[in-house]
Amino acid sequence: MPDLPSAVLFACNMNSIRSPMAEGILKFLHGGSIYVDSVGVRKTEINGFCVTVMDEIGIDMSQHNSKSFDDLEDSYFDLVVPMSPGAQHKAVEMTRAMACEVEYWNTFDPSIIESEDRDTMLEAYRTVRDQLMERIKARFPMHRVSDT
Repeated sequence: MPDLPSAVLFACNMNSIRSPMAEGILKFLHGGSIYVDSVGVRKTEINGFCVTVMDEIGIDMSQHNSKSFDDLEDSYFDLVVPMSPGAQHKAVEMTRAMACEVEYWNTFDPSIIESEDRDTMLEAYRTVRDQLMERIKARFPMHRVSDT
């Protein structure tokens, strides 16, 4: 297996879409081999479109409890992945005195789409989900890639 971090924190603005998606995907791909959590600068309930598009790929987000940086019980992480400028600021502030890598992933917030069309909204959320899936698979590979 490749060298993977033992603890990863994903962060975004509200812990209702992007960071929970990333948390769910990484847990789905790596099970219990990596401790994974997610937070927001602020917290709000999980977004319904997020729950729907994650359910489409077999990941249940309906029981996700949103939390903020202030709600973290343990702040030891090998890697913090902020997905918004506000989360980037909080992550740098949190890790200032820690031996922790911060890796900024600028990730589109699908909640800014203003549409009355449910299919348009779902497609925006699917796009973010699929982009996160590909990025997570690349960053946290399942198998060591051969150098041959």
